[in-house]
Amino acid sequence: MKSLSVVLLIAAVYHASAVAAEPASQLDQSRAAAAEFMQTLKGELMQAMQAGGPVNAIGVCKLRAPAIAGELGARKGWQVGRTSLKVRNPVNTPDDWERAGLESFEQRKQTGEDPATLEYYAVVEQDGVPVFRYMKAITTADLCVTCHGAEIDPAVAAKLAELYPGDQARGYMMGDIRGAFTFIEPLSPPAD
Repeated sequence: MKSLSVVLLIAAVYHASAVAAEPASQLDQSRAAAAEFMQTLKGELMQAMQAGGPVNAIGVCKLRAPAIAGELGARKGWQVGRTSLKVRNPVNTPDDWERAGLESFEQRKQTGEDPATLEYYAVVEQDGVPVFRYMKAITTADLCVTCHGAEIDPAVAAKLAELYPGDQARGYMMGDIRGAFTFIEPLSPPAD
């Protein structure tokens, strides 16, 4: 328990220090990018559900979500992705900074913060270069529980087992934190 408390304290320090130190432009741009990612992904998921049901929608998360992240990242010159404490695709496994953010989200939700408003950000050094890192919590909506809920249709479960043999991303209820959109924006080094 002491280890978890230290991690949560570190996460809170990251969040608190970032609030005062971050330029508004990076934060505003990251928020806009997260909203765009969410809106695009949700729209494509809804179209796929209407066209062919939940089994059809799995392809959107498998193929289109990484493509949407790639397109958004290429357009902005950022690294863009999704992550979670319970990943479906191991490619989305959180790094240490992301894990601290995700754990912070869970702790903050437990203290009453609205999961839809949770974000985590800071300027950190990565490979000797300052970068702005930002995460926006993804809350589990009605659409999400179709493939991520506790009770999944057998056809959906079979397709998920086929595509993701190590799937951990089940058992969510509406309002749970499903994961986060994550962004890394390179910053210019400070002038001497």
